[in-house]
Amino acid sequence: MGEWGSGRAGEKESKGEGEKGKRDEAEQRGFSPTLPLSHSPTPPLSFSSSSFILQQVARVSGEAPAHVDTTANLAADLKLDSLGRVELLSALEDHYQVDLDEAAFTSATTVGDIERMIREGARDEVAEYPYPKWPGRFPVTWLRAMIFYLVMLPLIWLMSRARIIGKARLQDAQGPLLLVANHVSMVDQSLIQYALPARYRLRLAIAMEGEKLRNWRRPPPGTPMWRRLLGYVQYISVVSLFNVFPLPQKSGFRRSFAFAGEAMDRGLSVLVFPEGRRTPDGEMKAFLEGIGMLATNLGVPVVPVRLDGLYEMKVARRYFARPGEVQVTIGEPVEFARDDKPAMIARELHKRVASL
Repeated sequence: MGEWGSGRAGEKESKGEGEKGKRDEAEQRGFSPTLPLSHSPTPPLSFSSSSFILQQVARVSGEAPAHVDTTANLAADLKLDSLGRVELLSALEDHYQVDLDEAAFTSATTVGDIERMIREGARDEVAEYPYPKWPGRFPVTWLRAMIFYLVMLPLIWLMSRARIIGKARLQDAQGPLLLVANHVSMVDQSLIQYALPARYRLRLAIAMEGEKLRNWRRPPPGTPMWRRLLGYVQYISVVSLFNVFPLPQKSGFRRSFAFAGEAMDRGLSVLVFPEGRRTPDGEMKAFLEGIGMLATNLGVPVVPVRLDGLYEMKVARRYFARPGEVQVTIGEPVEFARDDKPAMIARELHKRVASL
């Protein structure tokens, strides 16, 4: 369920002191949301403005483009990946003191698009990802606990008979954790909850594919009414029962990272599946680099978790496992330095999960 697609600012309900508080709170955990504390007039774009944009592109990409015009594409021409676009966006917001829409800042964006967004200070009409606060409040938290212990936990035990290895490695763990696991099936998150010590089972926020959650909550125009209702029911059910939050795969990562940080401030751990999707062939795929950025930003111990036996059951279309056929292995918590490279962290975590 949790697609990686995983930050920390609250809802933009007010500006001024409220917004400053959010930035101060975020920076305590190492985030730089770059929300402007005041909206000063945007300076007119000129040759020097375009030069600044290209200067930042060169800094982020590591090499100056040989020839760039306003039609240059961030991905195809300037070779910026999703993490590079996040870094460029932050630099532009800081410099011009504008609040740009990350959801509109995609791989298809051109230098001309960036200039227009800065000049107009306008947002494209892009549906925002939902980050509700009600799943963490009474009575939803009580309802989630009741359903987990009365319904889900007995079902997980009955259907998986899972063997749990390494739970003792979390015996001395204190405070929130960032859990990363391979992604096999739609029950992965429930199986991991089952394997965790009791104090972590319900104190967990689970990252899920942001685009899917957004489409359930806010279907695109033209969606039939019955499909809208079905999507809304799916959204309410999944968010209520599993406390999921959106982790987009294309853009909008900063807000998701900020939400993960907010969850940890409330004492919750965060579960992410860094492959980005369920395995199509049983083999664990490379971890996306965003997990490295999330790990350094959160600054908490990272716990590798490996799931085995589920893919074979899925292929055989079996819903009840033999005792010990399904296995959940919890690895040693590991911490990373703030200046460690996201790509290195992603490779290291992949290696640790694979070796369990």
